Amino acid sequence: MREPGRPKGEAFLVEMRGIERTYTMGDNLVRALCGVDLTIERGSSVAIMGTSGSGKSTMMNIMGCLDQPTKGSYRLDGRDVARLSRAQLADVRGRMIGFVFQSFNLLSRTTALENVEMPLLYQGVPARERRRRAERALEQVGLVGREDHHPNQLSGGQQQRVAIARALVGEAPIIMADEPTGNLDTRTSYEVMAILQGLVGRGKTVILVTHEADIAAYASRVVTLRDGLIIDDRRQAPISAQAALAAAPAAHASAGASP
Repeated sequence: MREPGRPKGEAFLVEMRGIERTYTMGDNLVRALCGVDLTIERGSSVAIMGTSGSGKSTMMNIMGCLDQPTKGSYRLDGRDVARLSRAQLADVRGRMIGFVFQSFNLLSRTTALENVEMPLLYQGVPARERRRRAERALEQVGLVGREDHHPNQLSGGQQQRVAIARALVGEAPIIMADEPTGNLDTRTSYEVMAILQGLVGRGKTVILVTHEADIAAYASRVVTLRDGLIIDDRRQAPISAQAALAAAPAAHASAGASP
C-alpha cells in the first residue's frame, strides 16, 4: 500500500519484506530477525532502536549489505540484493552506502585526507580525483586545514568528522551511522548530529542505529525492535541539533570537542 502523501509510482530506497535471519550457535538455533517488514524513503532520517539482542545490529548488517537474510526480500533502490554474491554485495555497498561507526575506524598511520580517500582507492578512482573529492568531503564537515593531521592529532569529534567525510566521499545516497556519538561528549555529540541532520537537508538518507532515545530524537522516524520484531514505528518532529548546540555551554579545551 502506498504511504499517504507519497507520490504515485515513487519507489522506496529501502524495501525489506519478510526478512528473517537465523544463526546456529552450537545446538541452538537463534532467530535474530523474525519476519521484518520495513520501507524507507529517499531523503529521510530513521533511527533503528533496540536493546542488546533486539536484532538491530542484524538489521543494520543486512540493510548495509554486510550480511544476507535467511528468508525474505530486500530491495535497495529497486534492486533485489538479498541473494547477491559477496562480490556483488560489496559493489552495491560501495556505491550505495557510507558507514560511520562508534569507534571511528580510522587508520592511525595515515592522514585525515588519506583516510577519506581510502574508499575511492578501492574503487580505482585516479589520484587527482581522489584528492579533490576527499578535500571537498573534509570541507563539508568543517575540517579545512586538518587534511594532514593523523588521528592521534585530532579530538574525538574531529575523528568522527573524518569518518563522516569518508562516508560522504563515495557520494552514496545512504549514510548508515552505528552509535555515532557513543564515544563523544555531549557537546561534540550535538556537533556530529548537526552534520548528519545537514546531510538529510541535502538529500541524503541517514539511518542511525542506536540504543539511546536522546540520539533517536534527532531523527524524523524511530523504528524500535525487540526479540527480532518491529514493535513500534513512529514519525516525529526531530530535535534540532543546531539549536541544542547553540544552547549548550562552551566546551572546555580538555573536553576534546571540535572547534
